Amino acid sequence: MPGHLVVGLGNPGPRYRATRHNAGFLLIERLASRWDIVLDRTDPSVVWGEGRIAAVPVALAEPTTLMNASGNAVAALARALGPGTVVIAFDDLDLPAGAVRVRGGGGGSGGHRGVASVIDAIGPDFVRVRLGIGRPPPGAETIDYVLGDLTADERPVIEGAIARAAEGVATLVADGLEAAMRLCNGPPPLAIGDPIG
Repeated sequence: MPGHLVVGLGNPGPRYRATRHNAGFLLIERLASRWDIVLDRTDPSVVWGEGRIAAVPVALAEPTTLMNASGNAVAALARALGPGTVVIAFDDLDLPAGAVRVRGGGGGSGGHRGVASVIDAIGPDFVRVRLGIGRPPPGAETIDYVLGDLTADERPVIEGAIARAAEGVATLVADGLEAAMRLCNGPPPLAIGDPIG
C-alpha cells in the first residue's frame, strides 16, 4: 500500500499536453521518468502506477476527466489505495512563473476549479504543490491563457519549476513536509533575461 498518492491535475489529450494548465501532469511525468514508475493502470477516470520514490512506496496518477471534474478521480483512487498522504500538484496563476510552493492541508481552492473539485470530493486536507505560471498579460482572457501552449521563453522557466517541484516531492516522501517546504518555498531561480541585483 503506498504511503503517498501524488496526483497531477490537468486536461487529458494531445490538445492540452503543452498548456500552462497541465503543469500538474508535467510534474507526474517527470517523477515517473526519474523514478521508473510506469503509469500502466487505468480506471474509468484515472491512469496511475505504483513504485518507489526514495525507497518509499508511492502511487502517481493523472485524472482522465477534464480538470474541473478531477475530484471524482482522486476520491476513487484514494479510497482504493488508502494512502497515508494525498498530494495534489497544479498550476497557479497567483505565483510568478517558475515559483513553487508546497504546503500542508487546509484552505480553499484559490479559484482553481480542479482544486475545488478535489476539495468537494475528499475535503481540504491534502498536501498542495503549487506550480507558478504567472498572470495573463493585460487584455488577455484567463481561460485562453491557462489553456494556451507554453511559449518558447516560458518553457525553460516552467521546466525548471517542474524539476524543483519533483525534488520537493521526493523530499516530502523521504523526509517529510517541513523539509519539502524548506526546499521549495523560497524565491524561484532567476529566469533568462531577469535583471541581476
